[in-house]
Amino acid sequence: MMIRTIIIDDEINGRKIVRGIVETQPERFIVAGEGFDIKSGLQVIKLQKPDLVLLDINLPDGTAFDLLEQIGHVDFKIIFITAHSDYAVQAFKFSAVDYILKPIISTELYRALDKVEQSMSIEDLNVKMSSLLANLNPVNKTKKLVLKSIDSILSVDISEIYYCESDGGSYTRFYLDNDQVFLVSRPLKEYDDLLTNHNFFRVHKSYLVNLNKVSRYVKQDGGTVIINNRFEIPVSHRKREEFLERFMAL
Repeated sequence: MMIRTIIIDDEINGRKIVRGIVETQPERFIVAGEGFDIKSGLQVIKLQKPDLVLLDINLPDGTAFDLLEQIGHVDFKIIFITAHSDYAVQAFKFSAVDYILKPIISTELYRALDKVEQSMSIEDLNVKMSSLLANLNPVNKTKKLVLKSIDSILSVDISEIYYCESDGGSYTRFYLDNDQVFLVSRPLKEYDDLLTNHNFFRVHKSYLVNLNKVSRYVKQDGGTVIINNRFEIPVSHRKREEFLERFMAL
C-alpha cells in the first residue's frame, strides 16, 4: 500500500530536500502535498488525509505542537524535523517519538521512513503524542516515559519506576508501582543514558535504580540497596562510592 505523505516545513529548500529523498522510493511513498506554516499545514492535512506527515518543529506562525493540539486526535504517523538538538529532542526520546535533525542526512531519513512501515497502530501513536505534549509542558515536573513491549504500549511517570533490570542484554525489565512489571525490547544502557539526569543511578551493570525509591543501603554481602523496603539490589564494588555520595546528598 502506498503511504500518502505530506511535508510541512517553512523552508523551500528543506521541503525540496525531503521530497527528493521520499520520491526515491515511489513504490512505497507518494508526496500528496506540502505546507509551510500551521494554517497551510492544517489545510493540506484536511484535504489529503495523509498516512504520514514529515513535520518541521519551528513554523512561522507557531510550532508543530501547536498544529497537533489544533488537530486533537492524530490519525497519521509523524516524523518530526528539528534544526536544533534542544530540549525537544529529550522529550522525543522519553516519548519514543521519531525525529531527524537538520541538516538532513539522507540515511537518517531513510531509516525513519523504514520505521514508519514497521510502527505501531494509530492508537499507540496517540499514547506517544500525549506523552510528548506532557513532556514539553513546563508545568509538568515529572517526565513521562513511553515503554513499548511486543504487544502493548505504556506511558508512565518516571516517579512510578522502582528500578530497571537488564534482561538478556537487549531487553530491559521495568518494576513499577502497583507491582507492575513491564518488559521492553531495548537495552538497559539506553535508559541509563536517558534517566541518569533524573535521579536514577546505575548501581550495577544489570540494575538502574530510582534513587527516590531507595529506602536504605546495607553494607553486608558486598553492599545492597533496598528499594521501597522490598527489593534488594546489589551494588557493584566500583559503583559503591559514587552511589553513596549520591544517596547521602538526597
